[in-house]
Amino acid sequence: MDNWRKSSYSGPGDGNECVEIATSDSHTAVRDSKAPARAPLTFSDAAFTEFVSALKESAGPPA
Repeated sequence: MDNWRKSSYSGPGDGNECVEIATSDSHTAVRDSKAPARAPLTFSDAAFTEFVSALKESAGPPA
């Protein structure tokens, strides 16, 4: 996967501590933006969608 995208929430005020994602036809990979040479975590599209939905629910509404 070569199409890595950094989180839109990443920036100088956030300390550049974020993740990057890359997608393929059937999987989504996640890696630490500070250590891109390390192996990424890879999820099926369904598992990643469920993961993101659970994060949104646990975070509550934006402040």
